[in-house]
Amino acid sequence: MSTLKAREFGFGIIGAGTIADIHALAIKAIPDAKLYGVYSINKNKSQAFADKHDCTSYDSLEEMLRISEIDIVCICTPSGIHLDPAIKCIEAGKHCVIEKPLEVTLEKCDKIIETAYKAGVKTAVIFPSRFYESSKQIKKAIDEKRFGNLVLGDAYVKWSRSEAYYQSAHWRGTWELDGGGALMNQGIHSVDLLQWYMGPVESVQSVSANIKHKGIEVEDTIVSAVKFRNGALGTIECSTAVFPGAFKRIEIMGTTGTAILEESNLIKWQFEKAASDDERIIHNMQGGNVSHGGVSNPADISFAGHQSQLEDMIRSIETGKKPFIDAIEGRKPVEIVLAMYKSAHTGQKVTLSND
Repeated sequence: MSTLKAREFGFGIIGAGTIADIHALAIKAIPDAKLYGVYSINKNKSQAFADKHDCTSYDSLEEMLRISEIDIVCICTPSGIHLDPAIKCIEAGKHCVIEKPLEVTLEKCDKIIETAYKAGVKTAVIFPSRFYESSKQIKKAIDEKRFGNLVLGDAYVKWSRSEAYYQSAHWRGTWELDGGGALMNQGIHSVDLLQWYMGPVESVQSVSANIKHKGIEVEDTIVSAVKFRNGALGTIECSTAVFPGAFKRIEIMGTTGTAILEESNLIKWQFEKAASDDERIIHNMQGGNVSHGGVSNPADISFAGHQSQLEDMIRSIETGKKPFIDAIEGRKPVEIVLAMYKSAHTGQKVTLSND
């Protein structure tokens, strides 16, 4: 049960696209939270968003950041332009919740991390899948060594996107502003879950292609063989080229247990040694998908995970503890994604740093 403080926490949003709507709905669902305003370089979209969500459209980011009632700013701009608004928010003393990915280069990620640390401002990166109960049950079982030695960790994101999707905004499908294609934009949620479960990645070997969407700079399909630092192996497959698309899927298999997650459903939960809670977990975690997860429609996602993550940021401010997925955590999947791209571009295996 949430233990949110009685005082109101004020929010602002930067960007007025599809994902900003999800943030607005999540804010509205939180007791004692209020959305004060939105800023977008597109004034028409900003005003329409403000009208829809009953908040103020500001003419400049600086104007919005002067509003003392705003404690937290959600950054919902295209991936490759998170850095500048994040730095401005941090320097204004505002805590930041940044949509995934944190940024599209490690240098930009590190700049956000360093600036926030020096300013004493909290940052979080949106990875709502970690907040689902089924996701947490897998992590708990791994920490309790119920899987034995981890053997295989696989992530599959096989989705459908139309040509109109990539043509809907100038930044989509570009390296500079989108940071990549199916992997960076759609697959990174599963990359984050996989590394959270399996631990640090040692190396990747990847191939990528443009099979359907040949007019974009970035890939629409990528496959990678992964070696984890603990000795386990795995695969990551991402695509926006398939019809009709399928639920994203994570498979974790060890010497004494297996768990398979489709969206927020645990469809397999089996261990060599059964535990008293297993039947309850299986009963509660099956058939619970609240959306199609964006399989073929980017807007078809639930705001429940975002709500949990925004509540986590509020608790973090209250308690002084770091957010569950802070910017340092948010950097990890970006590093893996960039290594996969480097491997696909060079044809070589890429070894990640040991930091």
